[in-house]
Amino acid sequence: MNSDSNACFMKTSDYDFDLPHELIAQDPLTERTASRLLVIDKETGQLADRTFRDLKDYLHPGDCLVLNNTRVIPARLLGEKADTGAHIEVFLLKRRDKDVWETLVKPGRKCKTGTQVIFGAGLLRATILETVEEGIRLVQFSYEGIFEEVLDRLGEMPLPPYITHALSDRNRYQTVYAKYDGSAAAPTAGLHFTKEFLTQLSEAGISQAYVTLHVGLGTFRPVKAENIAEHHMHSEAYQITDEAAGLINRTKDAGGRIICVGTTSLRTIESAADDAGRIKACSADTDIFIYPGYRFKITDCLLTNFHLPKSTLLMLVSALAGREHILAAYEHAIAGKYRFFSFGDACFITDHVR
Repeated sequence: MNSDSNACFMKTSDYDFDLPHELIAQDPLTERTASRLLVIDKETGQLADRTFRDLKDYLHPGDCLVLNNTRVIPARLLGEKADTGAHIEVFLLKRRDKDVWETLVKPGRKCKTGTQVIFGAGLLRATILETVEEGIRLVQFSYEGIFEEVLDRLGEMPLPPYITHALSDRNRYQTVYAKYDGSAAAPTAGLHFTKEFLTQLSEAGISQAYVTLHVGLGTFRPVKAENIAEHHMHSEAYQITDEAAGLINRTKDAGGRIICVGTTSLRTIESAADDAGRIKACSADTDIFIYPGYRFKITDCLLTNFHLPKSTLLMLVSALAGREHILAAYEHAIAGKYRFFSFGDACFITDHVR
C-alpha cells in the first residue's frame, strides 16, 4: 500500500478537486471499448495514457477479473398524488419484500405516511408506509399482473443527476453481462466491455468471476460529515456463488491477481473475504466503507471510472493507490481532457505501469 494510504486524511475536504463541467460525459461512446484508459501504478504513482483495448497488455494469464452482473431496473417513477394531482417522483432503492421497497420520494414533504401515488393512469399505485432512515420511505405497490413488466413499461432508467441528456438506448446503461435485476445504478466500469473483448481476454488465460451487488444509495450518497469516519453507508445486497468463490480462491492459490471491475465488485469481495483472503459463497448485505487506512484482504488491482469530488468512491480508490497518487492522476486526466463519471473514460490501478 502506498505510504500516504493511512488514516491521517480523514477530512472530506481532503478529497476535493475542481472539475470543468465540460469534462462530465453526457453520452456513451458508440463503441464501448473506444474509451481512453489512464493506467496508474499504485505503488509509485507512475501514469500511462492508453486506450481501453490496451487493458489486455496489463493482464497476465492466471489473473481473474471480478465483475458485477447486476442489472439496472427502470427505477425512476413519475406519478401524481391521488388526492391533489401534485407531481411526485419515486425512486426505487432496494426491495424489502415482494411489493415493499425502500425509496426516495420527491418532494418528500408532500408524502406523509398513508399518502397514495398513482402512476400510468392507475396501472401502478403506491402507498407510503413509513419513513425509516435519512429520508428513505417504505412504499407498498399495488398493480395487476407482474411488477417487473409494469415497471418496465412505466419506469425510467435512473441516470445520475449530472447526466442531462436523454438516453436513446437503455442497454447502453447496462453491462453486456448484466443478469440479475435489482440495481438503481449501473456498475459503470463494466460498461466498457463487449462480449467480444471478454472472449479475447478469456482466450488469453484471464478468467472471469461473476458476483452480484445490487447498487443502491450507499455507493452514491454524498459525504456530508467533515470527518469521513462519521459517514454511514446505506446497506446493499450482494451474492457470491460457489463457482465464483472457488475461482477467486484458486486464482489466489496459484499466485494470480484478483482484478476488480468496478468499485462495487471490490466492495463485494472485500465484504465477503476473511482475514486470510479466502472467500466463501454467501448472500448478505454490506455497508462497507473503504477509505485510506483500510487493509485490502484480497483485491490486487482495480478497473474503474473517474469519480466525483468528495465521494466515497474517490476515497476508496485513494485507499488502494494513495490519496496523493490519485489526486495527481486526476489532475493529469483533467489536463488531458479525459471524460469523467458514468459514461466517461476508465482508469486501471495496477502494480506495474509501462
